[in-house]
Amino acid sequence: MQAINSVWNYRNFILASIKSELKGRFARSRLGFAWFVLHPLAQAAIFAVILSEVLAAKLPGVDDKAGYAIYLMAGIAAWGLFAEIVNRCTSIFLEYASALKKISFPRLCLPVIVAGNALLNHVLLLAAIAVVFLFFGHFPNPAWLVLPIGAALIAIFAFGLGILVGVFNVFARDVGQVVGIVLQFWFWLTPIVYPLQIVPSNFRPIVEANPMVPLVGIYQNALLFGKWPDWTPLIGPAVLALILVAAAYALFRRASPELVDVL
Repeated sequence: MQAINSVWNYRNFILASIKSELKGRFARSRLGFAWFVLHPLAQAAIFAVILSEVLAAKLPGVDDKAGYAIYLMAGIAAWGLFAEIVNRCTSIFLEYASALKKISFPRLCLPVIVAGNALLNHVLLLAAIAVVFLFFGHFPNPAWLVLPIGAALIAIFAFGLGILVGVFNVFARDVGQVVGIVLQFWFWLTPIVYPLQIVPSNFRPIVEANPMVPLVGIYQNALLFGKWPDWTPLIGPAVLALILVAAAYALFRRASPELVDVL
């Protein structure tokens, strides 16, 4: 509660920092914030056109020509939120090293700023994907209402993991390099480019042990099949996310006095 109160007391600082990052990203750009929609819209359109029209890729058991493109875009949207938070949290204390030395504020605000930016980008990406879906005649359905729950679970999981590796990265800079490599392997161990059904039986236990599989599945089931998730497989990732957040806060509190000195 003390940590939550300290972050809440600095909520205006957090919101101003998020706004400042958004403005800085498109400084001297005539279209400005329009690029937030144009970038993800272009990415979604490329996946849709290339996969469905050019490669004619299809999912097993799905007759929809755009099925694979929708499946891939849903998985990439979920993974993108996770990877952005983890990657930014890994280096956030190094990026704000000068501010940490000059300004007194709760250091926990920095990962919160990262998560806020990532969630905003994620919402814009989902809006762009929804526009592309309309061109395929794939209209929103009630199952899409579960996406905020999926985004929250992914964000909490990535937030806890990101703080852990971010603190370690301050004291051992090799951690940042390792995180990049691990995320690459992790991506391919998650059924995003391929469906889980085609994984060989001897490798399936490894893939199914991946906590990102049910989290990404929330998006794929809702966006492609219009299905509500099976809540039972989500218990493990949810508990793991809470454990990571608790462990990250404990480590952060212990390392916080030495953090600025090492920076």
